[in-house]
Amino acid sequence: LWRLGYCARLLKTNHFRTAASNTSFPAVWMLLAQHSGRIPGLFVVVKKNTFFTMPETMEDKANPELYLPHPGVRGMTLLNREAFKRTVVVPALKVKKEIVSSVLKSLKQSVLQRPGLKRVVEDPEDEDSRFVILDPHKIPEFSLGESEQQVLKQLNVHPEVFKYNLELTYENFKSEEILRAVLPEGQEVTSGFSRVGHIAHLNLRDHQLPYRHLIGQVIMDKNPGITCVVNKTNIIDSTYRNFEMEVLAGENNLVTKVKENNIAYELDFSKVYWNPRLSTEHGRIVELLQPGDVLFDVFAGIGPFAIPAARRRCRVFANDLNPESYTWLLHNCKLNKVDTKVKAFNMDGRDFLRGPVREELSKELPLLKEGQKTAFHIVMNLPALAVEFLDVFRHLLVGEPCSPAGLPTVHCYGFSKHSNPARDIQERAEASLGTSLAGRCSTFLVRNVAPNKEMLCLSFQIPADVLYKRPCPDEGEE
Repeated sequence: LWRLGYCARLLKTNHFRTAASNTSFPAVWMLLAQHSGRIPGLFVVVKKNTFFTMPETMEDKANPELYLPHPGVRGMTLLNREAFKRTVVVPALKVKKEIVSSVLKSLKQSVLQRPGLKRVVEDPEDEDSRFVILDPHKIPEFSLGESEQQVLKQLNVHPEVFKYNLELTYENFKSEEILRAVLPEGQEVTSGFSRVGHIAHLNLRDHQLPYRHLIGQVIMDKNPGITCVVNKTNIIDSTYRNFEMEVLAGENNLVTKVKENNIAYELDFSKVYWNPRLSTEHGRIVELLQPGDVLFDVFAGIGPFAIPAARRRCRVFANDLNPESYTWLLHNCKLNKVDTKVKAFNMDGRDFLRGPVREELSKELPLLKEGQKTAFHIVMNLPALAVEFLDVFRHLLVGEPCSPAGLPTVHCYGFSKHSNPARDIQERAEASLGTSLAGRCSTFLVRNVAPNKEMLCLSFQIPADVLYKRPCPDEGEE
């Protein structure tokens, strides 16, 4: 009967905090069953009606208030930090202050471990004593187990567990806990973001938009160094690869500094494309290059391939159609002292391939000597469209092919929603090139962009019969 009364009180405090319509009948019985393991009849009823879909532990449900803000914040759209305050009752031991460290060490599995909350607090009635706060998940009924009691006996500490009123404030909750408490129950909570210098970049769903300014403020509060939070308001422009954005919180300053693979870049995040999730891929491609190699970067952005390649003592030709990207590319080349090693262009990708790239290859490839190690790499990082540009390589050069070792290697990026994305991007590339790449290419999975959408890199040497057009003997010079 005592246990049943205890469960009733638990139900009242834990499950009737929100509207009654949000409390399902199975959930009530699950909680009753969890705290009533010694009542066989009740347990049998719960099991028979299959209310348990998976095993539950005391740690899952005991005293959940410790991790929940005040229920009154549900639906809040304008952040009020004071409204998150609440007081919860937690177990505590009264300990002489000189042995506090020994108790903490001996009961480290049972003391409160939550970041931001003190484990040791003063006893207002006894300056020689302290309260050691215990984890309510580990001590759910304010009584210690045999092992804890033995430890305290050895330390000459009375095993009585006190009920301590612990005040929780906005500062004590994690961003995800705050947003889960604010947004409607059952709806997805977004606490992840991309960080670009001092800017946090979110991609909010439609149901989160009414709360967007609150979400932005919470992200800024909980992440030191973030002073501006933005949300993407439309898809990436396929021409300039930037997108409209709304400042949700903080200063309206979108010029920022980032560091990637030990190289510093500066950029205006509202006008150029930058994705911090691509740092590993940038490094992977640059590692393929050797000093003296030549890199043609068709869609260079602000230089995450071009600048590290130049620092690796490669000759670099970097292009971007976006005038802003071109400006920041020049700026970052100077910033990293490689402006004399990078030739920058502000052209359409096709024009860049048919102009500077063709000119350089026509000049360099015939001069390659047998055994010469200079390699030519062409990076095409515009995943939405790059595969469609591959047809430019058809008969780009005129004359006799160079040695197979000198043929340029293309690293072409693309998106795929196909069940076999590697085969999909290869087949699309083959259609653009007009030849088979079977056995002559490799595919690297860069990252998962969205559910059922992958970003891949297809690498291959351009086949000689694709790259070269042999002039007929009676043809004049073209």
